[in-house]
Amino acid sequence: MLRFKMSPSSAAAFLRFTFWTLLISPAVSLTCSTQKFNKNQVFSTCIDLPSLSSYLHFTYDSPIATLSVAFVATPPKSGGWIAWAINPKATGMVGSQALVAYKNSPTGVPVVRTYDISSYSSIVPKDLSFAVWDKTAESRSDGSLVIFAKIKVTADLAASGKINQVWQAGPGVGDGGMLVKHEFAAANLQSKGTLDLKNGHTSGSSGGDTTIKKKNIHGILNGVSWGILFPLGAMIARYIRAFESADPAWFYLHMLCQISGYAIGVAGWGTGLKLGSESLGIMYSGHRNIGIALFVLATVQIFALFLRPKKDHKYRFYWNIYHHGVGYAVLVLGILNVFKGFDILNPDRKWKLAYMIIIIALGAISFLLEAITWVVVLKRKSGKSNKPYDGYNNGQGGRQTLAT
Repeated sequence: MLRFKMSPSSAAAFLRFTFWTLLISPAVSLTCSTQKFNKNQVFSTCIDLPSLSSYLHFTYDSPIATLSVAFVATPPKSGGWIAWAINPKATGMVGSQALVAYKNSPTGVPVVRTYDISSYSSIVPKDLSFAVWDKTAESRSDGSLVIFAKIKVTADLAASGKINQVWQAGPGVGDGGMLVKHEFAAANLQSKGTLDLKNGHTSGSSGGDTTIKKKNIHGILNGVSWGILFPLGAMIARYIRAFESADPAWFYLHMLCQISGYAIGVAGWGTGLKLGSESLGIMYSGHRNIGIALFVLATVQIFALFLRPKKDHKYRFYWNIYHHGVGYAVLVLGILNVFKGFDILNPDRKWKLAYMIIIIALGAISFLLEAITWVVVLKRKSGKSNKPYDGYNNGQGGRQTLAT
């Protein structure tokens, strides 16, 4: 049996070499400079794009304004698609001229189609506004796809030497080449930038970060207002007022929660409108319609305070029905829309879980207080029914019901 002896210093050197090899090799394998193509195509420049683990190889022939590209990306699901596009007039996806690759069904052969994306609601194959030829696609062993194409750069873009590029990846392709909508996570929103054809580098866009911040602000404002403050205010009005010692403190606490919730909710509603105006072609109809309904109902509810009749007024009974009905509608719609917002924003699971715990806790407290207040009210009524006539309002001078 052969035996090899290694000194401590040699062993340490070997371990360091192994460690750095393992550390560096994954990073090297994930750069465009290590990528090879089946037909050994060679390009003068390659760039590791800043999002979606995507890569762009290109050669720009400035005398004839021709751009040869190879775009490499991995679809999020098997059967998904990848896209690389030029937007002649803007920086986003809407208005872009896209090259899209996916595996054709049922053959599984990768193909390239062109899409003129005039809006998010109309994404179907269509000729581009500039000439494009030699369109081919390649499937790689790691699951990624490659788009090859040659593009005639228009005179205005050729003069500036820069183009607005957009890239994307989606989960699937429907009938007639209809692309299944991609996610709107941070990486997807950041997949755009400016490509400098002459110097061979790209600059990213901060638009995705800004949009994400606005969405987070919108979500926090509405979650706190419609999702927490309004339910808390309703609980105070229903349960705390049953205790005579809490009158009129319960009323002011109720007002504080509802007015604060309304003010914060209006701010959140405003950020939602702003996001909608800046996201052309993106429409969350259910979330939007519930938001509008909430704003209208809550506004009517707040202004109804100025029309509140006195407790002994003949119309107070009808006002109570209206006030409670609208209040419970705001309560249910508010919580429902918060969960719709979670589905759209798709934050870390812990945030949705935290909100669910808050709602469950409020529900459990409400259930407990419901039982306690019924005991208090029944005891009070029982005591009043046994009380003899005292010459004052036939013994009915105390608190009667749970009405506001």
